[in-house]
Amino acid sequence: MFNLLKTAVLMAAITALFMAIGALLGGRSGMMLALAIAVAMNFFSYWFSDKLVLRMYNAQEVDESSAPQFYRMVRELAQRAQLPMPRVYLINEDAPNAFATGRNPENAAVAATTGILRALSDRELRGVMAHELAHVKHRDILISTISATMAGAIGMLANFAMLFGGRDDEGRPTNPIVSILVMLLAPIAASLIQMAISRAREFEADRGGAEISGDPQALASALQKIQRYAQGIPLETAERHPETAQMMIMNPLSGGGWKGLFSTHPSTEERVARLLAMR
Repeated sequence: MFNLLKTAVLMAAITALFMAIGALLGGRSGMMLALAIAVAMNFFSYWFSDKLVLRMYNAQEVDESSAPQFYRMVRELAQRAQLPMPRVYLINEDAPNAFATGRNPENAAVAATTGILRALSDRELRGVMAHELAHVKHRDILISTISATMAGAIGMLANFAMLFGGRDDEGRPTNPIVSILVMLLAPIAASLIQMAISRAREFEADRGGAEISGDPQALASALQKIQRYAQGIPLETAERHPETAQMMIMNPLSGGGWKGLFSTHPSTEERVARLLAMR
């Protein structure tokens, strides 16, 4: 419940930040223009983001004849979660990772790399796919898509305002120092809010996935193993498209220390500790 409330507050914060940038850019009319842009971008993301990301990763759809064991595992977990059967994809990448996409449970897809199938035991893989189905059940994909789109739009508006400056409702230039500070800091703030939303949803998906599979220890073991393997095996597509990193069960781009502020995922140690506490 706390993470749900935290997500709602953070979504409100990123929306307010977006509207504020629009207002600084052009007063009330700028705010309305910013809102229109956000609606258009979110409409496109809602309907087409799943197709785009699956194409980025060259994901190949599989069925019971082409990947029988994996497909049956997902089907059994979907039934346990009381979800429609999602489309199932494999990605020919050595780096172990997985994600879910789609605008709602009726149009969802789950994807896993061939590397994760080789790295994990059946029990661990089952925990991972249960985690991804928990994202589907919680409709996290919609939340993460909107937050990522809004963060990207804030950066775009900030760049535009840096070039042309801000205006109030009467068209007069705003304080240049304030404008510069806002334009520089707003994209950073938006990214931090987006990361916080993603981290909150990961904790919920870990909990939900453990409940679906009935085996929190298996997911904890999988997370530890994925982290060990991922450190030495780059996920090339994620490197080219870092905006997709938040979708993965393990962030392929995250770092330690101060870089953790910009990580889309909580630390593996904290995730594992929470899962083991569920036993």
